[in-house]
Amino acid sequence: MYHEGNRELQDAFGSRALADRLAEKLRRDRFNDDDAAFVGGLGFFFLATADAQGRPDCSFKGGPPGFVRVARPDLLVFPDYDGNGMFKSLGNIAVNPHVGLLFIAMGEAPRRLRVNGRAEVVRDDPLIAQIPGAQLLVKVTPVDIFPNCPRYVPNLELKAASPYLPQAALPPLEPKWKSFEMFADVVPPRRR
Repeated sequence: MYHEGNRELQDAFGSRALADRLAEKLRRDRFNDDDAAFVGGLGFFFLATADAQGRPDCSFKGGPPGFVRVARPDLLVFPDYDGNGMFKSLGNIAVNPHVGLLFIAMGEAPRRLRVNGRAEVVRDDPLIAQIPGAQLLVKVTPVDIFPNCPRYVPNLELKAASPYLPQAALPPLEPKWKSFEMFADVVPPRRR
């Protein structure tokens, strides 16, 4: 779980034994039922990717609670929804499958869960048809699952869900920026 950069700082701050104990007691490579419930109850997470040269990118991914699913103890899946068409995260996964996911609950009972693993983007999985608004599916095989201390997580109140969340019975709501004159002639039609 640690490389020389981690170890050098752990040694400088006298935390190597603590880091080793945390990894020994908390790190795992399989999701448990509690992880599945936590992840499935959230409406967002943060996705870290890097391109083939290691240049990082971090993205917010949102959807209705349950849009991220632990499909098996060794598999997490989430849909890709229509966005800005840049495909920064998914394009990075295509050339470098290593990902980091950060799940955070920011309420009365704050909580964090890190998931590092290998991802693949799939276009033809039958599950895509079962997820309103999904155009692709991302499958993540975990390598390190690690609950984090939530002490610095603020208590934030969710006032309302995004009106852009895909809903099975409704046509998608397009963001206003897609109709701006500078973009209108290059916005592709929705695929799904």
